[in-house]
Amino acid sequence: MKLFKLVGLASLLTTGGILAATYLQNTALARNAYSQASDNCITRQDVIDAQKTWGDAIVDIGEAEKDGEDFNALAEETVDTLYAYDEGHVLFKPTKAAQKQFRLTEEDALSYFVGGNISEDEGFALQPWSKVRFENAAISLDCHRAMAMGNYYFTDANTGKETKVEYTFGYIQDEDGNLLINQQHSSLPFNPTEE
Repeated sequence: MKLFKLVGLASLLTTGGILAATYLQNTALARNAYSQASDNCITRQDVIDAQKTWGDAIVDIGEAEKDGEDFNALAEETVDTLYAYDEGHVLFKPTKAAQKQFRLTEEDALSYFVGGNISEDEGFALQPWSKVRFENAAISLDCHRAMAMGNYYFTDANTGKETKVEYTFGYIQDEDGNLLINQQHSSLPFNPTEE
């Protein structure tokens, strides 16, 4: 009987040891995966690069329209690849939107940039613009999320005149580490003479 109990106890200890070793191994793997994910946190430079990509896309859409190219396809690609509509909600409040101020669908965002299903839209990206430059007041980073706020300046390709616009952009990372816009609020600066 004692031998049976000892064999049972040894079996239990062996099983417990295997479970403990498996737990420790899984914990180590989880820590390693977390560590690797942490290494891919959004950086300030990532945000600056995403801003440049967005600004260049706005210029490219206007140039495509001017050159008789398929600006609609370019705008669709821009909205699809730079905004997080496929990932979930995007909170987009464009500068020149009054009747339908908030563009919560990809179709409504596209309408703002090149015209479409919303009557007030004349195609912001079709201006055309020759340059967009960002001037960040601050960038807030939280590993896989980021926010940037400041002014951006749009240079009219026809007149060279620069228009100052205030912005807040929010970014998330997709599974490949690309930054996607999940929040954008733009407005013209307050002008007390307009009251």
